[in-house]
Amino acid sequence: MSDAIPRMTSRPVVIVPYAPRWVSEFQEIAAAMHAATGDAVCRIDHVGSTSVPGLGAKDVIDVQVTVGDLHRCDAAIDALRQIGYRRGDVIEHEPGALLPPGSPGLAKRYMREPTGARRTHVHIRHEGARNQQMALLFRDYLRATPSARLHYDTVKRRAAALFPTNIDGYMWLKDAPIQLIHEAAVLWAQATGWSVEQAGNGRPVASPIAAVSDEQGTPDTTHARHHVRGSEDAPCAPLPPGRPRSPVVNDP
Repeated sequence: MSDAIPRMTSRPVVIVPYAPRWVSEFQEIAAAMHAATGDAVCRIDHVGSTSVPGLGAKDVIDVQVTVGDLHRCDAAIDALRQIGYRRGDVIEHEPGALLPPGSPGLAKRYMREPTGARRTHVHIRHEGARNQQMALLFRDYLRATPSARLHYDTVKRRAAALFPTNIDGYMWLKDAPIQLIHEAAVLWAQATGWSVEQAGNGRPVASPIAAVSDEQGTPDTTHARHHVRGSEDAPCAPLPPGRPRSPVVNDP
């Protein structure tokens, strides 16, 4: 993200208190996605601020749809379009996650809710990519760490107060704190044994995120067993023993 303060006017930036209804709203959205996409996706997760109990957020449901290959996921994109979701044509790169801009580990496709439906942001990411893993780790770290959750809530509210009609300014001000939270979350993962495979499903954690990616943002899959053929710049993460092939819909 640029160091210059963004000046563009946008829709109002409104942070509301955590709403328990966000859980059931995600579950309804994910169930429809699951029915439409079937085996075309690996898992569907509730991510972003509305997935963290006690955290204030914009009233937007963020959904992460994980696919085996971001470059060959037309079946998933087409299935989501069949139930009204829009966009998703191009691969874009998002900021953050402690990687240089444009890194393969930051690639995703992005879709929006069907016309007239509640606001939903759909992030389609490659299984094992840095951004796919960090979205889950960021969520689980904030769920498990009240002090970090409180500080992030304060940052969000202050950013919204300073940039009430400038979403780019709001995101710009949050960028540095998010990077610090990412750093803390990785340390927490290493200390607790958090793993992507266990994320969000209430099972005991098994393995740390110690080698989540190399310096280029590509997952370390030296010993990986690929269940879906991956692209050259972002190979798939290994399947844990006994993992089902059907999509996993996670929001405990």
